[in-house]
Amino acid sequence: MDIGNVSKQSHVSTSTLRYYEEIGLISSTGRKGLRRQYHSSVLERLALINLGRLAGFSLDEIASMFNQSNHDVQIDRSTLKEKAKEIDKKIAKLTAVRDSLIHASNCKAENHLECPTFIKLMKVATRLSSKKLSIKF
Repeated sequence: MDIGNVSKQSHVSTSTLRYYEEIGLISSTGRKGLRRQYHSSVLERLALINLGRLAGFSLDEIASMFNQSNHDVQIDRSTLKEKAKEIDKKIAKLTAVRDSLIHASNCKAENHLECPTFIKLMKVATRLSSKKLSIKF
C-alpha cells in the first residue's frame, strides 16, 4: 500500500505517517518511485497507536508496547488498568463540569452567584481544577 492509501484508510496524515516512521513506530517496506510503501498490517498498528493516543498514552509509552524486532505488541495489563483509572477521574471531573453548566442554564436565580447550588458547584470545580484536568483528543 502506498502512503496515500494508508493515510486515507487510517485517517492519519501523511506527515504523521512519516513522523511515526522516523521515530520507529511504523516502518515502510520500501518505495515505489517517491512514494513510501507499507504492508497492509500497518493499518492495525496505526489503529493501536490511535487507540493509545485517545486513551492518553504518549508516543514513547506506545513505542514501549511494540517489540521492534518482530513487531509484536506487548501491553502491560496493569498499565491499562492505571490508564483506565485516570480516565475515570477525568470523567468524574467532566461530569461535575457538565452538571454545573446544566444547572447554570436552568437556574431561576436572578444572579448565579446568589444560587446556593451554583456556589457549591463552583467550589467543587475549584477543588477539581487544582487536580490538573487536561483532556487531549
